[in-house]
Amino acid sequence: MPAKKPAAKPAPKKPAPAKKPAAKPAPKKAEPAKKPAPKKPEPKKAAPSANASYHLSKREDGKWQLFITGSDKVIKTFATKAEGEAYAKEKAENTGRAILKHNSKGANKGKIAKK
Repeated sequence: MPAKKPAAKPAPKKPAPAKKPAAKPAPKKAEPAKKPAPKKPEPKKAAPSANASYHLSKREDGKWQLFITGSDKVIKTFATKAEGEAYAKEKAENTGRAILKHNSKGANKGKIAKK
């Protein structure tokens, strides 16, 4: 009888691959910043009307300024009140507008001077 070959040892079992650690949950994305409520548009300032007046007033820096009623835009600045009055008179004659002079001193400072 032929000799029996020794039975081969069964191959050792490979250890199960180590389980990968559970993936960390993806970091939560920051919530998009809440959009601020839409601002109401500021009402547009009406353009000075045709009958608007010229205002001559003294600024805090000591200069005199000329502007039109209803407008924030200064037309021109002057070193003295006399220069401002002369220029305003010329502009008023050309456009048919009145000139309003603001008081620069006293209790009525900033108020329109009486004619």
